[in-house]
Amino acid sequence: MSLKIRLARGGAKKRPFYSVVVADARMPRDGRFVEKLGTFNPLLAKDNAARLVLDVDKAKDWIAKGAQPTDRVTRLLDGLGVLKREAHNNPQKAQPKKKAQERAAAAAAAAAKAAEAPAA
Repeated sequence: MSLKIRLARGGAKKRPFYSVVVADARMPRDGRFVEKLGTFNPLLAKDNAARLVLDVDKAKDWIAKGAQPTDRVTRLLDGLGVLKREAHNNPQKAQPKKKAQERAAAAAAAAAKAAEAPAA
């Protein structure tokens, strides 16, 4: 049985409130879980102590037992100093797409042609 430490959504429409739970990976997001570790309220300010209420000792125990935290929970645990999250980097994402590259090449060619004309 593979276990995940993940967020289970609660709250009203457009007013999210999450429970941090340990659940079987095959269970639905808001379905059956093994244990509730705490709560997360993203609507509160980041410096508010009630934004994330988590039993850190239980989280460490479940991680030691092999439970895998999701990306968002890993980020939350990194903020508490429980886990170390590696920074994600995708340098390909910032590069211009095909049409923008074609426009840049055409502009460079026009600039080169304009630079040659007065010299001749």
